[in-house]
Amino acid sequence: MTQEELFKSLIAHAKEYGFIFQSSEVYDGLSAVYDYGQLGVELKNNIKKYWWDAMVRLNENIVGIDSAIFMHPKIWEASGHVGAFNDPLIDNKDSKKRYRADVLLEDYIAKLEEKIEKEVEKGKKKFGETFDEAQFRATNPNVLRNRVKADEVTAKMNESLNSGDLEAVRQLIIDCEIACPVSGSRNWTEVRQFNLMFSTQMGSVSEDAGTIYLRPETAQGIFVNFLNVQKTGRMKIPFGIAQIGKAFRNEIVARQFIFRMREFEQMEMQFFVRPGEEISWFEKWKEARLKWHLALGLGESKYRFHNHEKLAHYANAAADIEFEFPFGFKELEGIHSRTDFDLSQHQKFSGKKMQYFDPETNENYVPYVVETSIGLDRTFLAIYSSSYCEEKLENGEDRVVLRLPAFLAPVKLAVLPLVKKDGLPEFARKIMDDLKYDVNCQYDEKDSIGKRYRRQDAIGTPFCITIDHQSLTDNTVTIRYRDSMEQERVPVEDLRKIIEEKVSMRKVLEQI
Repeated sequence: MTQEELFKSLIAHAKEYGFIFQSSEVYDGLSAVYDYGQLGVELKNNIKKYWWDAMVRLNENIVGIDSAIFMHPKIWEASGHVGAFNDPLIDNKDSKKRYRADVLLEDYIAKLEEKIEKEVEKGKKKFGETFDEAQFRATNPNVLRNRVKADEVTAKMNESLNSGDLEAVRQLIIDCEIACPVSGSRNWTEVRQFNLMFSTQMGSVSEDAGTIYLRPETAQGIFVNFLNVQKTGRMKIPFGIAQIGKAFRNEIVARQFIFRMREFEQMEMQFFVRPGEEISWFEKWKEARLKWHLALGLGESKYRFHNHEKLAHYANAAADIEFEFPFGFKELEGIHSRTDFDLSQHQKFSGKKMQYFDPETNENYVPYVVETSIGLDRTFLAIYSSSYCEEKLENGEDRVVLRLPAFLAPVKLAVLPLVKKDGLPEFARKIMDDLKYDVNCQYDEKDSIGKRYRRQDAIGTPFCITIDHQSLTDNTVTIRYRDSMEQERVPVEDLRKIIEEKVSMRKVLEQI
């Protein structure tokens, strides 16, 4: 199965089993906006809890807030979003479709990287145990040719974007012979800048209404509440403020499902430090955040750091944690050293001091900030896509299984009476009613036990409890494990302890 075919299967599976739906589907949908279904919202909430507990519960010097989506419009002037929150866009004259120019170039570079990896895989198969990957990458002509081209295009793209030379960006697209995915033509317009913020009116009468914006990020809600939190929480530098919330960007979206949406959710933490200590904290948070990701058990090879060559005007260091999605390595989380830009700007625009008095150094200063910002929807996609598996069993049957980390699974336990008679449903209901206070359970008595197992495999349920006639005589049940499909007979009174231990978030949090 190709990566494109896998991605299509993922999207179909997400809809079929109630994870993700196209928003407003009965009205033919709304582009780049999605709804989370009954299982999707459970998985999403579990991811939120994992992030929140790792940030707020495990760190005594980090607290959380929930700021409003609507904010004073001057906030966005101070942050630079009104004047400079733009994407370089280009239109294809034949298809009338609009694209982000930098994304077209990034996709082109990703294809070159993919060609390199394919050459390396061919070399591994050809030479077997004697294969020297480093030497192969340094000498193979196909690898070298694509490496030089990828590096050359990357350098030219970064230089053009950094200097704001949009004509050079367009020329690079033409030189790379990048075609429109819809029309197949290379008939491109000039590149233009497009502001990404959604605006609306606030006020009861149109003539009194003022323009405000839907927030394009959650970070500014933290910055403008810096003093409120610091004073009421008696917080001492260094300390952090965490937040999970919706943000809105009027993006031109590639066809990548929930990877890039117009309405999305962020999990952000701003960590306030003494000036001069920001880089050491930047490195510490890079390490801490990677540990959080690796504790999910999706595979270390799925992650890599990408250090920014092009820095935002407010940053003195920045790195992305990239994840290998079905469409290649893409940004999952950003760690940025934002200096004192944000608090200084709000101090300037509001006229209110944003300073902290440090009792240890006996001085006032505007703190520096290290930010960790992760997309909740992207994290959902990373976990979902890595867990999805189509496999052929030894008996020749096929099964689709979602190997979600057990502590994140929407349904932790399925309670299944073998048949709908002889008192088995009643026995099963007692187990269900007892365990539903501790874990999210699902009761199912329809169809054969084999079909029910397959349904639970497909939604990622890690454990199934089967009640049979033996259960009525010796008070035991069968636990069936999703990943191995092995079965184990256990006493009913041990169920709670067994299940809670296997789905515990604590064990995962202890790893980080």
